[in-house]
This record gives sequence, C-alpha cells and structure tokens, in this order.
Amino acid sequence: MKLHLQTTIWTLLKAGSTQRQIERATGISRHTIRSYKKKFDSQSPDSAPDQSSAPFQTAPPWPPTSSPELVIGASICEPYRDYVEAQLRLKRNAMSVYQDLVDQFGFTGAYNSVKRFTAKLRYREPEQFDRLEFSPGEEMQVDYGEGAPTRVLGTTRYRKPRLFVATLRYSRRSFRRVVWKSSQETWARLHEQAWRYFGGSCRYVVLDNLKEGVLKPDIHEPELNPVYAATLKHYDVVGDPARVRDPNRKDCVAYCTS
Repeated sequence: MKLHLQTTIWTLLKAGSTQRQIERATGISRHTIRSYKKKFDSQSPDSAPDQSSAPFQTAPPWPPTSSPELVIGASICEPYRDYVEAQLRLKRNAMSVYQDLVDQFGFTGAYNSVKRFTAKLRYREPEQFDRLEFSPGEEMQVDYGEGAPTRVLGTTRYRKPRLFVATLRYSRRSFRRVVWKSSQETWARLHEQAWRYFGGSCRYVVLDNLKEGVLKPDIHEPELNPVYAATLKHYDVVGDPARVRDPNRKDCVAYCTS
C-alpha cells in the first residue's frame, strides 16, 4: 500500500476511529486495516509508519538559483561584436558575415553561432519620412472616397456614392462634392469647381492613379488622361500622380477619404 494511505490509517487509528469508520472514510477493507494495525502496534505507539523506503525529497530553493553548469556563457562571436554590428548596418545576412569572419579573422566557430549572435544584434531602423513644406496655394491633393449606402430616389435600392475631396496642402482647406457617376469629364469638372471654390488654381495637383486621371502609371513619365491633361494645361497646373500603393504622398486627403 502506498505510503500516504498507510499514514492515513495510522492517523485515524491514533485518533480513536474504529476499523469500520476507517473503511467507510477511505474505502480500504477492514482486513487490510487490521493487518496494518497489527504492524503499527508492533512499533512504538508514537511513531509514524516506516518511511525508510520512501525517496528523500526536499523543496526547491526560492527564489530559484541557477547552477553554474546551467549558466550560458558568452557567445564565441563576442570578440567580433563591433565588426558584426557594422556589417548588419550594411544589411548583410548572417551567412556573408560568417564567411568574412572565417576568411578575415580565422573564425573557428560554427555558422549557427553566428546566426544566433546576429539575430540578437539585428534591429530595424525606424522608417524615416521627409517633411515637405509648400507655399500657400502651391499644392492641392485630390482623391475619391466612398460614401455610406444611400437609398436611390424612386427605388428601394441602396447605392454608395463617391466623395470627391480636394485639400490644399498648406492650409488644409478642403472642397468636397458627392457624385453618383464618375467619368473623365466629371473628374475634370470637379477640379474646376474646387478651384472656383478656392478662388484660383494651384501649381501642383497630387492625385491617385485612377483611370479618370492617369492612363499609365509611371514614376517619371506618367501618361495622363487626355481630357484631364487638357484641363490642367488650360489652368497652367502640373499633375503629379503619387506612386502606386503610396498613400503617404497624399496624406491630406487619405485621412478624409478613408
């Protein structure tokens, strides 16, 4: 019988419980209880069951102390820290750094050591943005947004209108118009309405690469829609399409149309 059950029987017998009561409390038969009672009676009345066969156990220290053999030593790459950091700033990978350490410094460690060491040193530099400053009326940013579902007059259908937003880069003053259909003519007329609202045209217009304004996106030579290009030429305005998937270039209207 397990040691804790022997201790339970001994404790209950010492407390004066009968064998039948112990049987009901523990589920151990009276024959087994009787045999252990004889064994306990043969020992000292105040001694507990023999625990010599039980393994010796001690509670772990608190707080836990790390043994010397478990302490991880310094990396074998530590003497080359300055060199490795300089190479990581140049965007080099762990394999190229390892090859240089072997060729230039006679490094005898394994590649995995260099890989783990570079993983701890590698860090991402925060993305940097240049602050662009413009004069009053110099730049205007334009974009389309999507409105809430609106019931079409005379029907039970709902549609989402388009929201045209034009914002001056310097003053952040905005012009907004809701349209149900978009076309190259509508796009050009919305620019004219915005300039009429602002009291004059600007020098640059930053727009997305939508088909109403740009037929072929390109960083250096974008192909503008003929109707839109003619409108810009008439008002002596330069169109400056933003890069594809680069909303930061037109942050003034990106917030208003999101």
